[in-house]
Amino acid sequence: MGSLQTAHPPEIQAPPLAVAPSATPALAVDDLHAAYGQSEVLHGLTFSVAPGEIVAVMGRNGMGKTTLMKTLMGLVPVKAGAIRVGGEDVSGLKSHRRVAKGLAYVPQGRMIFSTMTVQENIETGLTVTGARAVPPDLYAMFPVLLEMKGRRGGNLSGGQQQQLAIARALASGPKVLLLDEPTEGIQPSIIREMGRTLKTIRDERGLSIIVSEQVLSFALDVADRVIVLENGAIVHEAPRDGIDEAAVARFLSV
Repeated sequence: MGSLQTAHPPEIQAPPLAVAPSATPALAVDDLHAAYGQSEVLHGLTFSVAPGEIVAVMGRNGMGKTTLMKTLMGLVPVKAGAIRVGGEDVSGLKSHRRVAKGLAYVPQGRMIFSTMTVQENIETGLTVTGARAVPPDLYAMFPVLLEMKGRRGGNLSGGQQQQLAIARALASGPKVLLLDEPTEGIQPSIIREMGRTLKTIRDERGLSIIVSEQVLSFALDVADRVIVLENGAIVHEAPRDGIDEAAVARFLSV
């Protein structure tokens, strides 16, 4: 007589838990090292910027802010680490290819073409898009540039030149806008206006913005999050709502 086998009910597997997909960062920097020759300036920076987020990178002069911007744009070579735009690694690409992938850069000092007209300056930003005419919404965002579109860039005030430099960068249709020390040499009333403009750009275009800055009041006005650099390394990071202003101010003091 054969042994009786107990029948086991079939196992019922629970359905997998649904995990909400996390949005791919607009920009992701992973263990980024950069150097001028043999002198390493950025020492393993890791951070990301979400779609539609404004991040202020703060620090005293010489702490690595401009080097970070230039490295993101390909003007300083990556020694190690990765830079990703929308999940795509751009670390090995030339600057113009990074622009085509969605990065735009407004350098310190603005670097507009002083002998070209306002309109011609903005048109230089259209190269990667294939468009020939300045989009009307750019002039709508910067009405003063429409009034002065036939004027030479060198004849504009500092604040107007900064608006022109931003408009030129936006003409390439970027996903991420990099601004290096945008408040430098600009009067306080224009700085406040610029803060409103950056938030409008973010809200209307869904852009992510990284702004390097030394003026804490401006950073707290525009940024969702603050990162502080000291000697090429991240020493402090906090959302604006929970930021320790005194701690950040100490990093910025000479």
